[in-house]
Amino acid sequence: MTNKTWLITGTSSGFGRQLTEQLLARGDRVGATVRNAAAMDSLAATYGPLLWHAELDVTDTTRMRKVVEQAFADLGHIDVVVSNAGYGLLGAAEEASDDQIDRQIATNLTGSIQLARAVIPHLRAQGGGRIIQLSSMGGQIALPALSLYHATKWGIEGFWESTAADIAPFGIGVTLVEPGGARTEFAGGSADLAKPMPEYADHAPGRLRRTLAGETPALPSPGDPAKIAAAIIASADQDEAPKRLTLGSDAYELVTAGLRERLTALEAAKDLAYSTDADDFTEARANEN
Repeated sequence: MTNKTWLITGTSSGFGRQLTEQLLARGDRVGATVRNAAAMDSLAATYGPLLWHAELDVTDTTRMRKVVEQAFADLGHIDVVVSNAGYGLLGAAEEASDDQIDRQIATNLTGSIQLARAVIPHLRAQGGGRIIQLSSMGGQIALPALSLYHATKWGIEGFWESTAADIAPFGIGVTLVEPGGARTEFAGGSADLAKPMPEYADHAPGRLRRTLAGETPALPSPGDPAKIAAAIIASADQDEAPKRLTLGSDAYELVTAGLRERLTALEAAKDLAYSTDADDFTEARANEN
């Protein structure tokens, strides 16, 4: 382990807070962004110059560029950037308002993309670095009543699958973090709830609302935020960035089952897929064999 300098978004709670606290405790420098600067007061009082912080709503792209510029100017070389800011919009797609949908995409997807666009030039200029993107097991599988959240997580995974290859020649490694259910405020205070429609009351969205209201047993949340944060930190100490970190027993089991199901369906469609090739391509392939 060597001490590093980090830039982390969304550090007031959840994984962002855990990362910030653990890193400061081990002596790393942290550039932390929050929507309300007061959330950093206690850590600033304890760690002083190890903590740099700024107010940032990641949906404000102009402000984000200014904050990133200032962070690199003040901190110099930044080893690791963690794109963590995000939340869940819960409910059926037609229950969500236009504003809720726009905000979900602007925060989880567009905000993460714009952060990448802001930091990549600096990392490239300094000769490399590491980007860690908080995704979710919901970037590989999908559950009912979370369609808009899944859209952002599947979207950011596709973005990084492509962008990671673009920036690898510059020494910039990328890791997608895919936690399962964890004991954070994801389904609590940080969640946004779509307006209920009676048509969904007896289906998945209605059942989820009753669970969140405490009327039915809570959803399983095996993930320990402190352990998840520690695993993320450890990944940055590896020489080569792991492409993905799937964290939590539920994440491993659900993602494994989902990928196997998709692969089985794909293999069953092989003959159909090949049958739609142009005749000259099919003939050329046959001659090669």
